[in-house]
Amino acid sequence: MTSTVAYKNVRIWDGEGGTYRPETSLTIESGRITGVGIEHPQAKDCAGLTVLPGLIDSHVHMVLDPSIHDVQKQLAQSDDDIRKKMPERAKHMVKAGITCARDLGGGNWLELELRDQINNGEIQGPRLLCAGRPITSIEGHCHFWGGDVPDANKAHQVVDRNSEKGVDLIKIMATGGMFTAKSHPGRAQFTQDELTEIISYAHDRDFAVAAHCHGSEGIANAVYAGVDTVEHCSWMDKDGRRGDYLHDVVVEMAARKTWVSPTVNANWSRFMQFTPAHLGVVRQQFREMKAAGVQFIASTDAGIPNVRHHDLPRALPVFARYADMQPVEVLRTATSNAARALNIHNETGAIKVGLAADLVFVEGDPLKDLDVLQKPVCVVARGVEIQS
Repeated sequence: MTSTVAYKNVRIWDGEGGTYRPETSLTIESGRITGVGIEHPQAKDCAGLTVLPGLIDSHVHMVLDPSIHDVQKQLAQSDDDIRKKMPERAKHMVKAGITCARDLGGGNWLELELRDQINNGEIQGPRLLCAGRPITSIEGHCHFWGGDVPDANKAHQVVDRNSEKGVDLIKIMATGGMFTAKSHPGRAQFTQDELTEIISYAHDRDFAVAAHCHGSEGIANAVYAGVDTVEHCSWMDKDGRRGDYLHDVVVEMAARKTWVSPTVNANWSRFMQFTPAHLGVVRQQFREMKAAGVQFIASTDAGIPNVRHHDLPRALPVFARYADMQPVEVLRTATSNAARALNIHNETGAIKVGLAADLVFVEGDPLKDLDVLQKPVCVVARGVEIQS
């Protein structure tokens, strides 16, 4: 039996345009959008509300507990402890309007179990795209998750093992990171040739590849090796100082249509107050990348200390300030552009006939004020209204 839900008197932003659509009604059947502007006799009256596509956070870690700041304590959690915590995170995410997220790493594929439970309707949560174990160097960033390899040939085995577990994409640590001993964020962990071989192997198996990149050398290696998304993109020199911007690499990013996922979370707001120079440096980098034609997707690195999984709506106004973007530009990074970057644009990311009904209803005008996203009136995920 086909189930139909309809909404009327609602202002519609479709995820792509620069303003609102002239139509004011939506019809959903069996979880998909079947009509825009077609009145339905049993439509729910949404006078005063705006609807936009569900939000997409393109970089999260569902297995991490953001309240645990110590890495060793984080790793001391048992698999069962993690399994108990993840459903609550997922529920808070979808209630906040996050209807899709890309999980970029864990140790024992527990996030894939969560993905499947959500897909099967067992628990509420966003659709998840999961990378499984990240490929990293020996004692490299997040080596404790089991994806550390001495060379590209061994990296193929990590790709194969992830594939056997049913991952959706592959993650590689092109540089070191902040929270791993003996790892340095400014320094590359693989050569360009090694990354080229690993990425080609993954692509040949129909996996997109996301690369963790803080240092400029690692960013360059990943871009020239053909990575699909650059995570963080911090432009650090080998000593970890931000500001080592490489224009030629940016031009190559734009030419290759490499997406940048800068993981700007809500806590970055404190840098504006205490280290205004950081805002200036980062904003100038964003301006130059945008001028070159690089495109961005919204992401938070949710799960790291103090970055909660449901805080993307809080992060977007901060991202707007750092990236010097208008609200509509930022909204595209969290909807239609994110869907394109994650290759799910034929399924979600816009309000369009045929796509899944992933929707957020808010009061106010999100094209002028991103803060209104923090209090959704209603969230619809795959056609189902999420109960608060």
